[in-house]
Amino acid sequence: MGRVTERRRVLRIRNGAVDHRADTLVAEEPLEIRLNGKPLAITMRTPGDDFALAAGFLVSEGVLGGADELANIVYCAGATVDGSNTYNVVDVRLAPGVPVPDITLERNVYTTSSCGLCGKASLDAVRTTARWPIADPSPLRLEPGLLSALPDRLRAAQRVFDRTGGLHAAALFTGEGELLDVREDVGRHNAVDKLVGRALQQDLLPLAGKILMVSGRASFELAQKAVMAGIPVLAAVSAPSSLAVDLAGESGLTLVGFLRGTSMNVYAGEERIALPAPAAGRV
Repeated sequence: MGRVTERRRVLRIRNGAVDHRADTLVAEEPLEIRLNGKPLAITMRTPGDDFALAAGFLVSEGVLGGADELANIVYCAGATVDGSNTYNVVDVRLAPGVPVPDITLERNVYTTSSCGLCGKASLDAVRTTARWPIADPSPLRLEPGLLSALPDRLRAAQRVFDRTGGLHAAALFTGEGELLDVREDVGRHNAVDKLVGRALQQDLLPLAGKILMVSGRASFELAQKAVMAGIPVLAAVSAPSSLAVDLAGESGLTLVGFLRGTSMNVYAGEERIALPAPAAGRV
């Protein structure tokens, strides 16, 4: 798997037995994303699908919305002494006529859930930059049993997690529960960007009628990425943040948390959940 995993020597203690052996770890390296040659962002990621990650990041930033708006993505020379390529810097070139955003230190601060500036301004920013409305209740109607099956399907599709135990994952499902794509990364936001970026490269945006399933919690940032990609349903195995719930309520996103076994909490968009009819005689 190349740079996706690395080997390190560890001291292992099991039931009083002690030995040294090699352990497989998930790789983590910085990726600098440039836009038309200018530095835009740096993210810590698991190498792989770097072009898709960059494209998906720009979808969540409101810069890209279709494959026709992307000219190309290339690796740039890295900062090594001999000038060799580290494959840790990518440059995204927009198609002619696509507006280039003003790149400043204040740009789109709502994209980072830990920025300390999240709140009403964050919600307003997503509302004004989202290209595809998802507030209209779509024909998508999901049985609770279908949602309950998604975490196991996601886990079964994780290839690198089995070797390292240290990766987040994001998967894209149809409304019928068919797995379309799954990506892994040390950062769950990167895994989502890789999914969305691959969809953009295949000219599949918006992802109407699809379900985004993520490992871990549902942060504001992940809800934002779902809305920006036109995904109507976000499901997570853990808890959402309060701002993620606020964004889901304002945008029409169906947000499901604590999806474990047959249990789940629906925090917003419950109109897309096909609830069983009450038993006869019950009120």
